[in-house]
Amino acid sequence: MMGVEGRLQGMDTERNNSPRERPIYLDNHATTPCDPRVLAAMLPYFTEHFGNPHSRNHAYGWQAEEAVELAREQIAAIIGAEPREIVFTSGATESNNLAIKGVAGFYRDKRDHVITVATEHKCVLESCRFLERQGFAVTVLPVGPNGLIDLAELEATLTERTVLVSVMAANNEIGVLQPIAEIGALCRQRGIFFHTDAAQAVGKIPLDVRAMNIDLMSISGHKLYGPKGIGVLFVRRRPRVRLQAQLSGGEQERGMRAGTLATPLCVGLGEACRIAAAEMADEADRLRRLRDRLLTGITERLPAVTLNGDALRRLPGNLNLSFGFVEGEGLITGLTEIAVSSGSACTSASVEPSYVLRAIGVDAELAFASLRVGLGRFTTEHDIQAAADHIVATVNRLRQDSPLWAMHREGIDLTALSGR
Repeated sequence: MMGVEGRLQGMDTERNNSPRERPIYLDNHATTPCDPRVLAAMLPYFTEHFGNPHSRNHAYGWQAEEAVELAREQIAAIIGAEPREIVFTSGATESNNLAIKGVAGFYRDKRDHVITVATEHKCVLESCRFLERQGFAVTVLPVGPNGLIDLAELEATLTERTVLVSVMAANNEIGVLQPIAEIGALCRQRGIFFHTDAAQAVGKIPLDVRAMNIDLMSISGHKLYGPKGIGVLFVRRRPRVRLQAQLSGGEQERGMRAGTLATPLCVGLGEACRIAAAEMADEADRLRRLRDRLLTGITERLPAVTLNGDALRRLPGNLNLSFGFVEGEGLITGLTEIAVSSGSACTSASVEPSYVLRAIGVDAELAFASLRVGLGRFTTEHDIQAAADHIVATVNRLRQDSPLWAMHREGIDLTALSGR
């Protein structure tokens, strides 16, 4: 692990080749660094083992196919699936599109209602909006202040026309863990397909597609220390789930996803899943300790800090914090020593607060002044202490210049002034 830290820091140099210290990386929900063990497994398939896994007439193709099938087994093992239920894609976005549009398209003559949640990833929400434009009925469930759905509300929304329920396992912003097993049981009782976007969950928490009655599951390689550009859609065989392919071409991946597979990327995702399966329990415990230490290190020294999302049902390495009396853009630009994401989309063209935070009732000002902190495999105790110190110092500095903070300290009721 220390070798990876050195390699990552050494990659960033000034033009005169003198080293430049990089920020502490705490944005592991955006992407994770490729584990050196994963890279080592992939490299031979770029050079000496370069065959096309779909070429079945010679040893080069056989060797590549064997590597892909081993990867399929490794991925299936971490979610309790069968290898032939693993369909390779380019990533979770493609998997989500294939699951939602593919199932809805295949069964649309019988059922035309889809249910999802307001805090889903954009690619899920946009896929559902696409279906709505095609004449489907779409229900978008709200979440409570803790970010979790109400199971009774979900059950009341199910109808005889419902074909699919899509609920993510772990939220990519606030890290909350939805009651996946309970949702799966509800859907199975009603004969409705259940899809979960598990890009943030696989390799971090235990998942079992059989026990949880999951029919379709999306996985992303670069969220669990594998390569970018590769993902998986688990498609259950019993009871069988059928879907319309979204790419025209050959009959690869049992006709569900055309195109030549990228053997090195498949190998990398397989190895990433093998490592995660072996190390998940210990790593989760370690990350919880570091996460709690970071939270304590901030909240014991700073007032007016809010934890967004359920305090217990969340990913081991996730924190999402809102800082009162701090201007959002100043917060994210002031944190020069750590790499984190803002809870808002202030770097996008829309300049809108996070729709996930707004969905759980966070007001716009606090949503802008929020941080998503993602701890990962290569996060150290030193990183946590340094990050806590930097965040506390930055927030204190920004509050010194805030007239609202001064009024708050004087006991003035700011909500009364604003008319809220």
